[in-house]
Amino acid sequence: MNLTLSKKELMNRALSTITINVGKSGVNENVIAEIKRQLKEREIVKVKFSKAISSQKQNYIIKIIEKSNSKLIDLRGNVAVIFKKRHN
Repeated sequence: MNLTLSKKELMNRALSTITINVGKSGVNENVIAEIKRQLKEREIVKVKFSKAISSQKQNYIIKIIEKSNSKLIDLRGNVAVIFKKRHN
C-alpha cells in the first residue's frame, strides 16, 4: 500500500456509508472506543452528528481527535471524516 495518500485518495476511500452516529448523548468513552476500533480496522471513519448537537460538534471533534490520536480530513455539514494511519 502507498504510504502517502493524498486528501483526494482519502476522500475517495471515505465515500462509503456513515460508520458512527453521534446523537444527543454526545461523545462518551464508548463512542471513543468504537472510533478507535474502527480506525484500527479501516483507517477512515465517518462520523455524523445529530442536528440536536450540531452546536457542540467542534468540541466533540476536538475530543475525538485528541483521544484517538487521529486527524480530521474533512468536515461537511454534520459529517466529519477522521483518519489515522494503521501501523503494520
